[in-house]
Amino acid sequence: CRQLFRSPSVPGRVPGPLPKQGLLSDSDSPANAKWQRRMAGSPEQEASLEPVVWLEPYTSAQLEEIENLLASDDQELIGDFSKPHLLPTVEGKDPALKYISPGTLAAVLSGHYSSFIESSVVVDCRYPYEYEGGHVKGAVNLPLQRDAVEFLLERPIVPQEAGKRVIIIFHCEFSVERGPKMCKFLREKDRSCHEYPQLHYPELYVLKGGYREFFFQFPGHCEPRDYRPMEHPAFKEELRKFRGQSR
Repeated sequence: CRQLFRSPSVPGRVPGPLPKQGLLSDSDSPANAKWQRRMAGSPEQEASLEPVVWLEPYTSAQLEEIENLLASDDQELIGDFSKPHLLPTVEGKDPALKYISPGTLAAVLSGHYSSFIESSVVVDCRYPYEYEGGHVKGAVNLPLQRDAVEFLLERPIVPQEAGKRVIIIFHCEFSVERGPKMCKFLREKDRSCHEYPQLHYPELYVLKGGYREFFFQFPGHCEPRDYRPMEHPAFKEELRKFRGQSR
């Protein structure tokens, strides 16, 4: 799955030969100067001497550093490798995915990124009874994979203004299983619809901490202003039914 979200190494960025200032020449090397003083001969003989040039090979540490720099650069690009991610990311459970904090989602909902984003879709992957008990304002409830295909891929959201972005933010109750799983599923299905590396939705995020964490930090962005857990005792039958459909 990691390859779904990361770009391949870019051959054109591998460093070329070392520049000449990294070489030793007969004019600036003390050892060569000493060697020339010890050589007796005519000016013609001295003129015929070829300068000695030593190439300094890359050490294993230097090569490792170069590879790490390339990997870190690639990791920051969105899925079609066209540009860096817009939203600041945080460390999450799955290193193959891009996680954002509740504060970043609140900033998106408040319009702080409106000059860059044409459309932002918050995908709530919880079951309908959880969604009805309280959800992020404007979020769409897509608990099953077929729901995501129908809503996002059968009628793709296309930016109308050049340079503007469409971003998708997934979450479930804790963003540990259902949200990340749906994010990976959409990327995989999206890849299968295009010639690599083109995508309908190159910029996908997962809300770290899920709805539970977001609700406790920003209840004003939720409607109704409440939180219904998945294992609520009053919805055991609904839980059993939707778990069966998810399989």
